[in-house]
Amino acid sequence: MANKWVYLFTEGNANMRELLGGKGANLAEMTGLGLPVPQGFTITTEACTQYYEDGREINAEIQAQINEYIEKMEEITGKKFGDKENPLLVSVRSGARASMPGMMDTILNLGLNEDVVEVIAKKSNNPRWAWDCYRRFIQMYSDVVMEVGKKYFEELIDKMKAERGVTYDVELTADDLKELAGQFKAEYKEKIGQDFPDDPKEQLMGAVKAVFRSWDNPRANVYRRDNDIPYSWGTAVNVQSMAFGNMGDDCGTGVAFTRDPATGEKKLMGEFLINAQGEDVVAGVRTPMPIAKMAEEFPEAFEQFQNVCQTLENHYRDMQDMEFTVENKKLYMLQTRNGKRTAQAALKIACDLVDEGMRTEEEAVAMIDPRNLDTLLHPQFDAAALKAATPIGKGLGASPGAACGKIVFTAEDAENWNAKGEKVVLVRLETSPEDITGMKASQGILTVRGGMTSHAAVVARGMGTCCVSGCGDIAMDEANKKFTLAGKEFHEGDYISIDGSTGNIYDGVIPTVDATIAGEFGRIMAWADKYRTLKVRTNADTPADAKKARELGAEGIGLCRTEHMFFEEDRIAAFREMICSDTVEEREAALNKILPYQQGDFEALYEALEGNPVTIRFLDPPLHEFVPTEEADIEKLAAAQGKSVEDIKTIIASLHEFNPMMGHRGCRLAVTYPEIAKMQTKAVIRAAINVQKAHADWTVEPEIMIPLVCDVKELKFVKKVVVETADAEIAAAGIDLKYEVGTMIEIPRAALTADEIAKEADFFCFGTNDLTQMTYGFSRDDAGKFLNAYYDAKIFENDPFAKLDQTGVGKLMETAIKLGKPVNSKLHVGICGEHGGDPSSVEFCHKIGLDYVSCSPFRVPIARLAAAQAAIANK
Repeated sequence: MANKWVYLFTEGNANMRELLGGKGANLAEMTGLGLPVPQGFTITTEACTQYYEDGREINAEIQAQINEYIEKMEEITGKKFGDKENPLLVSVRSGARASMPGMMDTILNLGLNEDVVEVIAKKSNNPRWAWDCYRRFIQMYSDVVMEVGKKYFEELIDKMKAERGVTYDVELTADDLKELAGQFKAEYKEKIGQDFPDDPKEQLMGAVKAVFRSWDNPRANVYRRDNDIPYSWGTAVNVQSMAFGNMGDDCGTGVAFTRDPATGEKKLMGEFLINAQGEDVVAGVRTPMPIAKMAEEFPEAFEQFQNVCQTLENHYRDMQDMEFTVENKKLYMLQTRNGKRTAQAALKIACDLVDEGMRTEEEAVAMIDPRNLDTLLHPQFDAAALKAATPIGKGLGASPGAACGKIVFTAEDAENWNAKGEKVVLVRLETSPEDITGMKASQGILTVRGGMTSHAAVVARGMGTCCVSGCGDIAMDEANKKFTLAGKEFHEGDYISIDGSTGNIYDGVIPTVDATIAGEFGRIMAWADKYRTLKVRTNADTPADAKKARELGAEGIGLCRTEHMFFEEDRIAAFREMICSDTVEEREAALNKILPYQQGDFEALYEALEGNPVTIRFLDPPLHEFVPTEEADIEKLAAAQGKSVEDIKTIIASLHEFNPMMGHRGCRLAVTYPEIAKMQTKAVIRAAINVQKAHADWTVEPEIMIPLVCDVKELKFVKKVVVETADAEIAAAGIDLKYEVGTMIEIPRAALTADEIAKEADFFCFGTNDLTQMTYGFSRDDAGKFLNAYYDAKIFENDPFAKLDQTGVGKLMETAIKLGKPVNSKLHVGICGEHGGDPSSVEFCHKIGLDYVSCSPFRVPIARLAAAQAAIANK
């Protein structure tokens, strides 16, 4: 048989997500459960991939199957496309296998033309409704399929409302809407150069193409990159017979969650609009009423809906996010999916489901997106300052957290101001998917229109950005970049503070404080720690960072960058003297000034870690990073060295390198100037001796890490300096102290010769920032200039510096482990690049057998959870 490109809802189920997309699979599953779902069919994700392979055309075989299934659908519904008696109208929606809110566009009321409008107007005895449907269809089809902007049509609507002296769309009569439809079609012809299509099949093929095409629109590409969704997946298309929520006051449409998506509380939560179509709720164009009101308006449908909610939650064993329509008091389910939720809600729901006996601990741990935890660790307003402040307005608390910043009115301004280091709050009438990069650049988002389920709310929750939506009291003037609230006019650049948990809006600056975590967080983390095998350490250079990471569950320091300790005023002067010295004696004299500072720093770190392992990396950056650039500093250094300013400038010029990332840095500094390694070793060992003496019950065992080794002979050379110095210090102290000397694997040659290096190393630590840089030959500081072109050309799907390249860099890591471990059975292996806190990279580290990952303090909980999920998934 030829490929099957199309499936009826009765032919699928929830396990066919990859083929039917999330929406199609769930529609099929609901159909199988006997729920009231308007019937239809799904065009598969494979058809989308085929469309791109065929040069963005729908081939004859797929078209033929779509036509065949239209006939099947006509039989099921008893209605026909374009029929004068009983016309079939459908909705066309996209549905990828991962939910991508607002990224793909929906078309409703497809199948309408002038003749069909007259038929449904007569049959329903409701011409206003019929013309409203047609007007919406022309607008959506023009916008989504033909890419004529929405704004032209909005302007026509606003113009007509002004002429008729009315405020709301609902106040326009059937004749007004008929006239409007005519104006819309004229606008379409002017922009496109041909008449609006009347043939329903032509309309449908156009719509299917538009859904496939939207898989590759810029906002979908940005969303996919942020959420690790591969381009190759494609999207499915769902064609479903229409249920009308806009036929009059016994109709309506709504969106609901079986539990509160902001707090996780077990109660039905949602929004409902009478006499409206679904897009009105989701797009946030009209501000809706709470779902409880539906019980008063449509008691029978509401009771049935409550039963459906129960059925779906018990079936999926998770919080559901549902869209539904009521047509003439009859309920229709349009979609269900596992609802997006805040991190607090995710933890509460997971724990509640375990307590309700619906999930095991392991399933609860696996349900939570580790990246979501970020938001729990986000700032809240200072309680005292908040008490003293009076809100000037209130919207809906759509995404938690506190934000304070300068007002900007466009996504583009948000990006530009953010690039200049300004903290901004984006204020919009409503956000649309093209605002996504500006939303990412903002501390918080405030919208005038839209509910808890509007685009702004859903996207902000996903990004962990604070958001307040639907503050209708704001009188907005976007064109002139100002708005009025509580009698005050606000302009671009004025400060505003918003609370995404309560929806309160404050004038001016309210200080924020770091988040504190409690309750379900501890419970989930305890389960995660129970199931994970990978240890989690932190990258920390200061006692404060180390302390924070310990609070968040770090089990040691995987990377302490010693150079960060040199930049303080009193130390940098001595270090600069060392750089400008002419003899070993001069260098040693300068280094001796730094020694007590380094020792003090290390003692504070050992104290903070209470006997947990601490890995200290020796000096890594090239020396030119430490030399003065300001004239005054150069003069100061010349005076200290008894040299002329010219001499100093000559020394500085001589340190200039053409390619510093591959220049005189890492262990190469210790080979040239062994006295640097000596001083650092003394500081590490003396600090360890002092802390061990003070705390007999701790095991202080320093791990000294030599960076940027590419040959075993290099490591041998530097290790000899370290061991001789350390052993002398330990002997002089008359104490028993163990220490390890290991290396970073960050040059491909080190990974390829790991069997030799392992003979001399007590441990390996993958420095994946440099290893990625060296493997690709990309400078990580310059890659940003061309990576966007790589994304556009689909050469790369994400930034290899943010998400570990498992194919190339990963293969080098695997090679190093396979070569190193057999040679040295005691060898322990970790990773300390930025990748240590990325969930997919953590899973890879678990698979290839690393002992630990190390990441920045705030990512420690993310790594702990990701490590547990990896262990559970790979059982």
